[in-house]
Amino acid sequence: MATAPSDVAVRQWMADFVAETLRGETLEQMVARLDAQIIGRVPELTDRDLRRDLESSTRAHALAVLSGLTQDAMEYAVPEQAHAFARTLARRGYDLRLLLRVYHAGQEAAIDYMTEVIDERRLPEQFERSALIRLFERSTRWVNTSVEALTDTYMQERERGLRAALNQRTEIVRTLLSGEDVDADYASARLGFRLAQRQVAIVLWTDPADRRAGALLSAGDGFAGWIDAPGAGDGRADGEDAATGPPGDGAAGNDGRAGDRGAPADDRLAGGSDELGRLERTATRLAHALGGVGVLTVPAGSAALWAWIAADAEAVAAVAGDIVAAPMRLTLGSSGTGVAGFRQSHRDAIAARQVAERAAVELGRVLPYAQVEPAYLAGADVAGMRALIRRELGALAAPDANSARLRETLLAYLRCHRSPEGAAARLGVHKNTVRYRIQRIEETLGRRIEDCGLRLELALECVAVYGV
Repeated sequence: MATAPSDVAVRQWMADFVAETLRGETLEQMVARLDAQIIGRVPELTDRDLRRDLESSTRAHALAVLSGLTQDAMEYAVPEQAHAFARTLARRGYDLRLLLRVYHAGQEAAIDYMTEVIDERRLPEQFERSALIRLFERSTRWVNTSVEALTDTYMQERERGLRAALNQRTEIVRTLLSGEDVDADYASARLGFRLAQRQVAIVLWTDPADRRAGALLSAGDGFAGWIDAPGAGDGRADGEDAATGPPGDGAAGNDGRAGDRGAPADDRLAGGSDELGRLERTATRLAHALGGVGVLTVPAGSAALWAWIAADAEAVAAVAGDIVAAPMRLTLGSSGTGVAGFRQSHRDAIAARQVAERAAVELGRVLPYAQVEPAYLAGADVAGMRALIRRELGALAAPDANSARLRETLLAYLRCHRSPEGAAARLGVHKNTVRYRIQRIEETLGRRIEDCGLRLELALECVAVYGV
């Protein structure tokens, strides 16, 4: 029965093999063979520059591994060329899984090569077995050490690149919103979003009330200082409010980098927020529902997202209601074009969010600025707005249910161009009921509705949003 070769004999054979491999062209031939097998398994590496970095990494790995084959304990240091290759993959935007595929393919290629070399030597069976076991153990340690170290290198480089891209995008958006001079073509190219196209801005965030119910985190508006309009708010609605018409139409934004490029990594850059990730995914769904239109997003806080979508506000509003779900809320501005439209639409969306925050009634999970513009403008001066309400509504501003019903009827009547039939259809009552209530209203106001002007309707709009 054959006896197992001694460790000294195996180590001596390894030393002879290493010396032979490092002489002449053997090392380069081995590197070329390993690379060819790796590329056969990972065809993404056929690019000339990637092949060059792979070759440099493979050669450095080979030298490091060969030098350790004769040592009892292998303290393997991952060569700098391997770190450079990992950084290249990150910069080129490849997934981490590609790096892992490279190393698994490399391990298989190295074992195949060594097995072939041992077979050619026609070594005794027990010697061959001992040598293969030693090679397998060393190659496994090599792969595990390399993957662990290079995963960190890849992630650091990936985050650095994404953060740089996000910072650049954020800075350009800040410049656009601040009103500073900026070349629209340059900004469009850097953002990947054509400013000259028809667009609408949205604000997407999570509702504090829903977050409390769902044990979620609070939101923040990190860019509030860029524009004049306030930038925070909540307030939500479900069903139709007869005093304000159907609950809001609305919109949502898409993913971090403009032009349909995904940005799940932006979630990490914004603090690793699960909420921001949810907002990003919702925004992506919205853009896709509109036919994959261009979109630009910027994180506004750990639970808030700003976005611009290449579509009309009406089109965005038409699909947002089925996409924006609790605990998310969404407001959208008016449609516009160019840098001016980019900024004004965002101001509108921020203003609508302020109204949503201050509202005393439910306004809907999706709220367009057009629905609350009068209330926003009048509500900018709270004291003046309250004076307007008292002056125009008088006793009709009482907090009882009957007064609320009369206000609801009057607002519907005015919105329907003083048509009893139109108001009745909106309220779901008989037209004679509307006529009776209008009579009661005129008695309460002490004047005919026909003699009242825009101020009365504005007061009603404010009460419908802010309450009495």
